[in-house]
Amino acid sequence: MPQPALLAHDLVRVLDGRRVLDGACLTASPGHRIGLIGENGVGKSTLLRILAGVDEPDSGGVTRPADLGFLHQEMPFEAGTTIAAVLDEALREAREDLAELDRLGGELARVPEDAPGHQAVLDAYGKRLEQAQDREAWDADRRAALVLDGLGLGAVDHDRTLGSLSGGQRGRLALAALLVRRPSALLLDEPTNHLDDGAAAFVEEQVRSLPGTVVLASHDRAFLDAVCTDLIDLDPAVDGPVRYGGNYSAYLSQKHAERERWERRYAEEQQELEELRTSAGVTAHRVAPDRGRTDNEKMGYGHRAGRVQNSVSRRVRDATRRLEELERVQVAEPPRPLRFAAGDLAARAEEGPQPLIALHGVRVPGRLALDGLEVAATDRLLVTGGNGTGKSTLLAVLAGRLTVTRGEVRRHRRLSVGLLTQDTVFERPGRTVRDTYEAALGAARAEKVPLLSLGLLHEADLDRPVGRLSVGQRRRLALALLVARPPQLLLLDEPTNHLSPRLCDELEDALATGPGAIVVASHDRRLRQRWIGREIRLVTAHDPGRRATP
Repeated sequence: MPQPALLAHDLVRVLDGRRVLDGACLTASPGHRIGLIGENGVGKSTLLRILAGVDEPDSGGVTRPADLGFLHQEMPFEAGTTIAAVLDEALREAREDLAELDRLGGELARVPEDAPGHQAVLDAYGKRLEQAQDREAWDADRRAALVLDGLGLGAVDHDRTLGSLSGGQRGRLALAALLVRRPSALLLDEPTNHLDDGAAAFVEEQVRSLPGTVVLASHDRAFLDAVCTDLIDLDPAVDGPVRYGGNYSAYLSQKHAERERWERRYAEEQQELEELRTSAGVTAHRVAPDRGRTDNEKMGYGHRAGRVQNSVSRRVRDATRRLEELERVQVAEPPRPLRFAAGDLAARAEEGPQPLIALHGVRVPGRLALDGLEVAATDRLLVTGGNGTGKSTLLAVLAGRLTVTRGEVRRHRRLSVGLLTQDTVFERPGRTVRDTYEAALGAARAEKVPLLSLGLLHEADLDRPVGRLSVGQRRRLALALLVARPPQLLLLDEPTNHLSPRLCDELEDALATGPGAIVVASHDRRLRQRWIGREIRLVTAHDPGRRATP
């Protein structure tokens, strides 16, 4: 049975007085896995919510399959619902297919081929059979077990309630339920958040095997590279959102070429406009009729002047007409892209034989057990490990925000430390971005290092209250506050979360250079692939003899 397409046309959505979507269109055919790319706030999640029917557009419409699946941030179940009940709901459609096939098969066996109604039953059987095959209904229970194992939930008791699970476990269970269902169209919003390497690779394999349509928003560049057949860039472009064929790597090269074409076209049009304005407004007054006659042209001056004047008038009219036309249809100026432009991310500390900070026999019960770690004055250290292995705990210990129950933490005298946490909260949500930046740094420092110079926020955001910023915008502001006054030891907890792919690439490039020490905790696979410094890997937090693996 052919899989239905997912269609959207002329979608407009206005939120808080801002037009988030402006005439967005989408054709998502079966077999296509479409990634949505763009800065925070350009409408990726809004578009997914409208496609799913969770939100309504101000205008435009969506045609969607009846069995569409959407990965919600929170599961649509009560806290007292058990894992078994969630799985039963995920398996319901497959089990209904099998039950209906049994019923129709029995009816076909009872009704003779030449009897009225036999063909209708046969058609219904064929349609249901194709649907069951698309859903792999006969293998659904085994697939459910495999999906739970692949997402690290295989050992969790099915009698556990959702309220007893961690946020990460609930998110993985929601994703598992959708992968078990295998709907005709699947919408995913940041599906690899909080997944370790094994789980992310498993999800990639599962998504690639789906026969229907997939539309996803993700900052996981490795995931976009592995899964997507197409990417849609929602950032401002000369002709609106652009659809690119291929994965993330293909998108990068195409996007770079497209930006160059836009900038070149804009520059050429601006030059032509300037020339036309000169022709229409200045040149006409500097042409031959205004100069005096020479003796040898007195007899024909009047006739010749008339011809010159006609020529000038025609040129002025042509230039004016072209100028008016070009001013109506001229290409917009390419918006200044966010580009991470900080200088040194960390400040130089006094170098010597002693490390900036040293940990010996450190223990935080149930969260961290580390025999030893030293961070030198110019270290670049990457901390990796699965969920729950203590990466964030280690950064909190290094920052002095968490006291260890056992062990020793020795710090360099007058060591300055900055920590970017995963959860960014500002004490005064009503204060504007501009005022928050100045209040935190002081007027002199804020003037010396203007916020816009860091390339992390748009000028239009500077007068918005910080409480109305997106998660990604708040994190970028927090990062700006750190790098505007670089500490000697910079600690970054999942720094690429909620950043656009391009900003992630630029931040990674910045991490590799400059003085000072930087420690990064990350599950970002692309960041880890490109890392050129030291790396330690933490293992399970419940192993009392755990070690950091260099």
